Amino acid sequence: MEKIPMTAVGYARLEKELKNLKSVERPAIIEAIAEARAHGDLSENAEYHAAKEKQSFIEGRLQELEAVISRAEIIEVENFEGHEHIKFGATVTLVDEETDEEITYQIVGDYEADIKRNLISTSAPIGRALIGKKSGHNVEVATPKGTRFYEVLKVTYK
Repeated sequence: MEKIPMTAVGYARLEKELKNLKSVERPAIIEAIAEARAHGDLSENAEYHAAKEKQSFIEGRLQELEAVISRAEIIEVENFEGHEHIKFGATVTLVDEETDEEITYQIVGDYEADIKRNLISTSAPIGRALIGKKSGHNVEVATPKGTRFYEVLKVTYK
């Protein structure tokens, strides 16, 4: 069974979601299904069908989270402090060579990636392009909007 690398923070976030699904969401949807059943004819009961659909989603997500958590390999990012090269867990500050805009990303596993939090996956185009680079290196990234060029300004592990 293949291990899934993730940071301790990402692991804790998945565990929190799993706990919420089990202790809050699942009981609430079971109650909603019971209430919808009480309304009678299920064949035309939109509330019942919506609740069953949500229950199906919750159960699927529970199975996915349990599988991921059971295969998780927590990488202690702090152990890499002092390394020059970008690897899993690195927090990288880049400058877009075209716009001079600075952006900071952390390189994480697929299951904890969240672009809104500037967490990018090792399998994302920019993540793949950054692995192995260090401060001062230029990076070329093929994106759907065309090729982008970045300079690595800073690499930390926190």
